[in-house]
Amino acid sequence: MTNSLSEVAKSDVIFLIGSNTTWCHPVFGYLLKQAVRNRGAKLIVCDPRRIDLVEFADIWLQHRNGSDVALLSGLQHIIMREGWHASEYIAERTENFEEYRKSMEWFTPERVEELTGVPQDDLYAAAELFARGGRGAIYYCMGVTQHTHGVDNVKAVSNLSLITGNLGFEGGGVNPLRGQSNVQGACDMGCLPNVFTGYQPVTSPEVQDRFAKRWGSQPTAPKPGLTATAMIPASGDRIKALYIMGENPIVSDPNANHAEECLKKLDLLIVQDIFLTETAKLADVVLPAAAFAEKKGTYTNTERRVQLSRKAFEPPAGAREDCAIIADIATRLGAKDFPRTMAGLWQEIVELTPQYAGMTYERLEDCGLQWPCPTADHPGTPFLHKGKFARGKALLSPLTYRAPAEEPDAEFPIRLSTGRLLQHYHTGSMTRRAKVLDSLVPTGQVEISPADAQRLGVRTGDRVRVSTRRGSIVTFAQVVERVAEGAAFVPFHFQEASANRLTNDALDPVAAIPEYKVCAARLERVEI
Repeated sequence: MTNSLSEVAKSDVIFLIGSNTTWCHPVFGYLLKQAVRNRGAKLIVCDPRRIDLVEFADIWLQHRNGSDVALLSGLQHIIMREGWHASEYIAERTENFEEYRKSMEWFTPERVEELTGVPQDDLYAAAELFARGGRGAIYYCMGVTQHTHGVDNVKAVSNLSLITGNLGFEGGGVNPLRGQSNVQGACDMGCLPNVFTGYQPVTSPEVQDRFAKRWGSQPTAPKPGLTATAMIPASGDRIKALYIMGENPIVSDPNANHAEECLKKLDLLIVQDIFLTETAKLADVVLPAAAFAEKKGTYTNTERRVQLSRKAFEPPAGAREDCAIIADIATRLGAKDFPRTMAGLWQEIVELTPQYAGMTYERLEDCGLQWPCPTADHPGTPFLHKGKFARGKALLSPLTYRAPAEEPDAEFPIRLSTGRLLQHYHTGSMTRRAKVLDSLVPTGQVEISPADAQRLGVRTGDRVRVSTRRGSIVTFAQVVERVAEGAAFVPFHFQEASANRLTNDALDPVAAIPEYKVCAARLERVEI
């Protein structure tokens, strides 16, 4: 996120796309509703489903799943055609405007209406409100990123913020809402295949030398590794052993039938987790780990805020902290002086990670600090890009439209999307063990429109088979107005009716993100 969560109260216009915020980020969803109700902020919601926040929105753009680039670029086409763009800001703080502008000419309102299903009048109203309504903030989540054109979606979001002059100011910005509690921290700490901590490239000799000196080893020439979505298909072939921590790919990976087949081909599968998940049941070795309240450390949340987590309980017998397990394995593999304490690990983090260099546990005691925090007297950074961008001028990216990898057809006429429910989290390994939460929603479901339900002869509670080219599941129908005709939604928390037995494992060519959010499906009533 370029900005802070609390800044939503200082935004004049809030543009929300690809985020069912009140379900997936309910605390921030409450702040967002307060900004609209109590502070008069205008809200634009872009979502194929009628999510809760539509009731608070000034404008709802109900676009088809997978048409985000067309929608966002169509708004930018209108903004520039009408002269609503921030021309002085663009001239002073961006580059590549002419090439970008030419690419936007293709996205006429007529063409965008055809691609997205959004009426032209609504496109004009949203474009004018965001461009002329004051300070504008954009919030998005995995409804934007989990597509074969997810990188283009994010570039389109960035372009919209830049041409309206909203990056680098309080109450504005481009703000992805991260999907898990420490996913930002994991990325910061180098859990990506092409960077060390702090997004320092593994291919840089200078960076390699710095890490080698700290680790007491000789500089190497590492090359980027494999993404998670490349590791699974390579299992049993290029990859003979896999060590999985806190992930449950049997339920969470796209085309999960294929993922399970791949994992079974490994010579060695190690799983480190707090519960015996579906993936752990396949493992040759299971390493029981301590849960969050059973260890001390830090989390970095969605607004780049580094916060202390304090130990409240002792872990159950046999379970150990992740860092202790990793340190033991590293030592047995020949590492010397591998950090074994939180203080030792934190010291290495601040020495090697420029954005964290000014942080100490003492400074994090109150409510944490937002990176970058490069020195001991630096207050942290509530919002990024004030006055200038790290690269000098911001790059406006030319874009073209690409359809989803799989569109509905006569055999599979339904446009299927997946996501989360308010009551459950991720693969359900935690929330489905919580009796209250599981009692609220104990089974899987497929949301379908009343029109499709009538065509199929289905009512809420009936069993329905949902099929795609990758597999099928049987689950319960939930007939709801919030889903458009010709569309369906399946939550992915339920192993016994796993949405990811259905999803497409086609990947974005740059980020290698799977297309979880759209594929072609077929629905059939199941007779009991």
